[in-house]
Amino acid sequence: MAALDNTSLRGELRFNESLARYTTWRVGGPARQFYQPADSADLVQFIASLPADEPLLWLGLGSNLLVRDGGFNGTVIATQGRLNEMSLISETQVRIEAGVTCAKVARFAARAGLCGVEFLTGIPGTFGGALAMNAGAFGGETWANVDSVETVDRAGQVHVRTRKDFDVGYRHVGRPDGEWFLAATLSLEKGDLTESQQQIKALLLRRNTSQPIGQPSCGSVFRNPEGDYAARLIEAEGLKGYAIGGAQVSEKHANFIINTGAAKAADIEALMQFVKKRIHDSSGIELVAEVHVVGNSEEAQ
Repeated sequence: MAALDNTSLRGELRFNESLARYTTWRVGGPARQFYQPADSADLVQFIASLPADEPLLWLGLGSNLLVRDGGFNGTVIATQGRLNEMSLISETQVRIEAGVTCAKVARFAARAGLCGVEFLTGIPGTFGGALAMNAGAFGGETWANVDSVETVDRAGQVHVRTRKDFDVGYRHVGRPDGEWFLAATLSLEKGDLTESQQQIKALLLRRNTSQPIGQPSCGSVFRNPEGDYAARLIEAEGLKGYAIGGAQVSEKHANFIINTGAAKAADIEALMQFVKKRIHDSSGIELVAEVHVVGNSEEAQ
């Protein structure tokens, strides 16, 4: 690949950057290129400077993502803490950039006297990631509140789009090819600050008591099949605590896989496949992973 003309870029460009420190599973090989933009304008400029066929991976908090041990042979764009602006643009509308954590969105809306996104406090990722997969928790879903979004394409062109431009479903968002989320405008309802804050605290308590907080995981591994729960199916098979290498099905929540300390991405992927096959063999149900698996295995390097 030709060298980038990055003299006017204001972000940080690194090469062969290990992704293990940027993923919540704490695994993953290196990225050939790794870019942390200064802001959205800098990001748009950087994308426009890349070859049209350069593989891109957008990285927020690194939850819901498994990077294989061989790493990612392309460019990773790390948005968390970089695209981090939030603003109140009307009495009931807020604009959120893609790098803001979901928990901060919930707290910002509550302080503005708006309700409807308290559930975001239970999502361990950035808002860009939540947009990309219609993330949900505690009965709420991200796109229920989306009025419009801003995207950027391969040429560095910014587009403003509405919900009708997207195929939104359960943990799925079909979007125009070659476009990525920069920000979104949410339409919310007037609420009560105290009530929203109490709800956020209650949801945090519920999450902390039911999920393996403090242990490296990605969040929920599998989508819930229609009319059932992935965790119930996995627990019914007696798989809580089952391990392959350093990867283990959580004893606390069966739809979580944790890194016990020395897991490789290959261990986690093998455990995911084992659980999926076990459930299919016993019940005929095909579990669908929420986790996005990218990169090369070590053997492919």
